Amino acid sequence: MPIELFEQGFALKESRIHLKSDRKEAIDEAIKDIMKSRRTLEDYIKGHPEFQHTLKPINVLPDAPEIVLSMAEAARKAGVGPMAAVAGALADLGMKTMLRAGAKVAVVEDGGEVAVTTDQPVTVAILSSFPGLSGKIGLRIVKVDSPLGVATSSSKTGRVISFGKADSVTVVAADACLADAAATAVCNAVAGENVSVSIQRGLDAAKAIEGVRGVIIIREGQTGLWGKLPEMIGIK
Repeated sequence: MPIELFEQGFALKESRIHLKSDRKEAIDEAIKDIMKSRRTLEDYIKGHPEFQHTLKPINVLPDAPEIVLSMAEAARKAGVGPMAAVAGALADLGMKTMLRAGAKVAVVEDGGEVAVTTDQPVTVAILSSFPGLSGKIGLRIVKVDSPLGVATSSSKTGRVISFGKADSVTVVAADACLADAAATAVCNAVAGENVSVSIQRGLDAAKAIEGVRGVIIIREGQTGLWGKLPEMIGIK
């Protein structure tokens, strides 16, 4: 029998973060830790501004804060700048906090990047800039799939730096930090005028990133799939 789930959303500067769990107190603790980790990252950037501005992987010292280490490692695997992983990193940290607080369902979504561990089905909608598809398909995540990170990137929104032409790239990975960085990298790879060739280029890029489990690429009505994905479902 499904258990009652609590939901809460809050704004953290430019971020809009949503949390879902079977334990209200776990959500409260996660919000505190997310805000603390964001402040820690901002303090780190003040002393290391290159961490914020580089579009390439960057080395950090082993004693750097946990969020910095996670972002740097994800960026290294995906071949992008570490800020490509910030939303996913915060989602991961919030999810881990909820689990430590005894949650059986722990879902954190930060700007479309999702970290989830669950013992009952959870649906994550896939957003795309291609007309008619956004929010119409999703991933049904069950206990055997989790913990899991899901991230979606688009080359056709104004809030991201992208060198590709994908309407959307959704990556499923071991954690949301890696999924976030990988979605950016794969999105960059979906380039060129030939749609089919560009999608294949993106699939090849996803396969080359350690820790990526699967990918969904949508461009101009064409779709490419690879890997071990949770069940795909239609959303009404």
